[in-house]
This record gives sequence, structure tokens and C-alpha cells, in this order.
Amino acid sequence: MALRVPKAELTTELRESLVKRFGAVPEPVEVTWHNPQVAEASMGIGGKVGTWDSVDESLKSYAHMAVAAQVGCGWCLDIGYFQAANQNLNLAKASQVPRWRESEAFTALERDVLEYAEAMTNTPPTVTDELSASLLDRLGPAALVELTVFISFSNFATRSNNALGIESQGFSAACEIPLAARPGKSGVASTV
Repeated sequence: MALRVPKAELTTELRESLVKRFGAVPEPVEVTWHNPQVAEASMGIGGKVGTWDSVDESLKSYAHMAVAAQVGCGWCLDIGYFQAANQNLNLAKASQVPRWRESEAFTALERDVLEYAEAMTNTPPTVTDELSASLLDRLGPAALVELTVFISFSNFATRSNNALGIESQGFSAACEIPLAARPGKSGVASTV
């Protein structure tokens, strides 16, 4: 898939800031910069989402990667794995997110979070009262609200990137363990 909207020219200051932070300019920024107001709002929301701390970072990382695998956003899987490495999360476990149902790497709580992320991503959503109650009991109300909105933001980002034709940019190449292919969805994770 090719970019459906060409890259826009960024300001030198923004380009340098992004390269300092990520080692390269993320293509979603280059594409959305055709409308700086939209790009800045998206980055602003993403930055705020990144400051939330009621839910363990590993749970949020796994949830984001589950959304990305389901939607088919190779860029989000790529950057999600890169960020997991930078957050010193368990990379072997992170690599298994696209095939979490078949993997034995995840705890019961992690499996419920992954199931919740997928259920929220389904169209229409398939979140059950039982799953919500189980997560509420184990995480508490503040964390469940955070996780829910975090997964919603992940859907916003993955679906936007996918629709714009933004694919893997190679961020995860710096990591040692490649992402596992999602069963029945060959090619989704292999774009990383």
C-alpha cells in the first residue's frame, strides 16, 4: 500500500524535534501536516494520553498493539514495539500480542485487557458486562476509564493511519525480536 496523501513539508524545528524523539520523522505527522491544526491536535491528544498513569504501561502497550493488529496498522505495531523496547517492557511477550490467544506468555489480566481491546475495536463493539466487571474489579474505576479511553485513542490512530495508507516505517528494526504473525491474518504483522 502506498501513502494515499503525500508527505507535507514540516518546519525545521518540528522535524528536528521529532528526529530527536524518535530517530526519524513519523510518517503520520508528515501526512497529517497538510492540515497543521489537525496534526497538532492529534499530537496534543496523543501527548496527553501518554501522561496518564492509572494503568500499567505494559497493559496499555499490549492493548494498543492488539488494536493495531486487529485493524491492520503496521505502523502502529512498528512504533508500539519500538516504544515497548524503550519502556523496557518484556519484548518476548510484546512480540506475541498479534497471536495472544495462542500464546502462553500472558497473564489472566493481560488476556482480559487484550480481549477488551479487541472487543472495543470490533464493529460494532462486543464488550460484555462480564468482561467489564472483571476488569473493574481488578483495575478499579479510574484505571478502567483510562484503559477504555486509551483503547479508543488507539482506534483513532490506527484507523487514521490505515486509511491514509501509512505502513511500517522500520522503528522496530532496532529491536531484537520480530513481531509474531497474527493467525488467520497473514501479512498484518509481517509488514513490520
